[in-house]
Amino acid sequence: MGGVSTVVETGTDADTGSGVRAVRSPKQDRSRATRRRLLEAAVACLATRGWAGSTVSVVAEHAGVSRGAAQHHFRTREDLFTAAVEYVAEERSAALRALFPHGAADRRAVVGALVDLYTGPLFRAALHLWVAASDEEQLRPRVTELEARVGRETHRIAVELLGADESVPGVRETVQGLLDMARGLGLANLLTDDTGRRDRVVAQWAVLLDETLG
Repeated sequence: MGGVSTVVETGTDADTGSGVRAVRSPKQDRSRATRRRLLEAAVACLATRGWAGSTVSVVAEHAGVSRGAAQHHFRTREDLFTAAVEYVAEERSAALRALFPHGAADRRAVVGALVDLYTGPLFRAALHLWVAASDEEQLRPRVTELEARVGRETHRIAVELLGADESVPGVRETVQGLLDMARGLGLANLLTDDTGRRDRVVAQWAVLLDETLG
């Protein structure tokens, strides 16, 4: 007899440690895929159109789904774009971890990777949301909380990859200064391609880090 197929995944129960079987239907798979398309479309629209030009309708059209489907996943525009920036943050962290899967690495390479995070389309999309949050009272606290969390995560990853010992006076401030510098280069890159000067700044920061971190 025919029927709808399902996907069965094996996992571990968090409370008992025993093996459990989770059944995921094709409908759930489609729902996850639609949500991801909407998030990716929101990031792309935010990076190219800015906040004013990135309505739910525009994002839905870009994602190839109906407005109703978009609102099924995200009730408001603020829900959609804060989820999109959280998605961006997760992608940024995953991308950085993927570059150095074995942890601490050559500091010049780490500095370059951190700067790349702040000069690509993911940062550009987040920046547009920050600008919008400065004028939108409803959006501001959500974006502020999210950015604080992203900032802490990025700082922690940077400390690990640089092999920095923050118990040494001045080291924490040096790492934070690196991230502030990378953010500043990302802002400069919004207007012009500053690759040449950026490469020289990255090289000099790697030297400073070697001197400071030992």
